[in-house]
Amino acid sequence: MPNLENLKKQAKQYLRWHHERYYPVAAEIRATLPRFRHLDDNEILEARFKLSDAHELVARQLGFDGWLALKSGVQAMSTQIRETMVRPVLSSTSAQLFVTDIQASCDFFTDKLGFTVDFVHGEPPFYGQVIRDKAQLALRLVCEPVFVGDIREREHLLSASITVDAADEIKRLFLEFQSVGVPFHQTLTKEPWGARNFIVLDPDRNLILFAGPAE
Repeated sequence: MPNLENLKKQAKQYLRWHHERYYPVAAEIRATLPRFRHLDDNEILEARFKLSDAHELVARQLGFDGWLALKSGVQAMSTQIRETMVRPVLSSTSAQLFVTDIQASCDFFTDKLGFTVDFVHGEPPFYGQVIRDKAQLALRLVCEPVFVGDIREREHLLSASITVDAADEIKRLFLEFQSVGVPFHQTLTKEPWGARNFIVLDPDRNLILFAGPAE
């Protein structure tokens, strides 16, 4: 889509070229503006050429009858594009957990939390992803401590947050995890605003929040 400000600059450039007697612009003026078609290059460069003429030159090159028609056309195109443009939708999110053993982490999420392995990459594996329904967790191998000491548990630093749609689901999910011996940093708790949640502690001491809506 043409930009009106850029077209104004282009018109000023044509005007400047005419004043500087830049011969190639004479051919463009003769080919585009009817009143100059009977003149040769010298006559065009000697003739009076105003900014309005340069505006008309730009407009006609783009297929418009004049500058006003060009302005209306550009504005109409801008409005049409804004009206038809669909706002991008973020379809998913995937948290990344830093782990020291990809296979051990995959086993924990599949055996304890009911996830399935989406993929693992590398030999030996250094990256992978596990999924359950719409929840996605990327697993990234690290060979050095990411956090010093017990700061994550002391400051309750979450590595991921996963939600369920209904209030009763969070309790059933907690009982499911509890029955298979999942370690918790925080058991099922009702927050002051009415939501219920709990926090799982994975083998690498990542804190993963599971939350339900307020009742």
